[in-house]
Amino acid sequence: MSDNAPPASKPGRELVLLGRFGAPHGVRGEIRLQSFTADPLAIARYGPLFDKSGARSFALAHVRPQGKDMLVARVEGVGDRAGAEKLTRIELYAPRAKLPEPDEDEFYLADLEGLRAETIEGETLGQVLALRNFGAGDILEVRPPQGGETLMFPFTKAVVPIVDIAGGRVVIAPPVEIEGEG
Repeated sequence: MSDNAPPASKPGRELVLLGRFGAPHGVRGEIRLQSFTADPLAIARYGPLFDKSGARSFALAHVRPQGKDMLVARVEGVGDRAGAEKLTRIELYAPRAKLPEPDEDEFYLADLEGLRAETIEGETLGQVLALRNFGAGDILEVRPPQGGETLMFPFTKAVVPIVDIAGGRVVIAPPVEIEGEG
């Protein structure tokens, strides 16, 4: 296996989401890049990045900061705005093998997918489908065992006090909804 090919292992676990291309920046092929790494500039240190399928690779030739978690990137082989436009909204993944092992009390967000979600009392709420962020913070999406609409919980320590990767579960303390007076 070459260093440029993603590894073959458990589907959905071999690649870890690190960022997402945004809109083009200027006319010379640069593009905005939202980084999900703890140090936003670190996204450029993991070698080639891949799309979700692992079929397409992208080498970041240069990145520079443009806000809290936003960068401006130059991608090898992209030299104009039209080329950058074709990359808009592509999510970027790195092979898990290229990432450092998380510390004992840490985990990659991708590790949450598929975990059993239960209440503090042990009642099953379902299975973690994804971690979403619509701009106001991370949201844990849970698929109920009986199907139907997914459940959404703020991914905070108060609502999700226990993340037990080894045990295959997250413990959720659903927030109490407050009804308005009226």
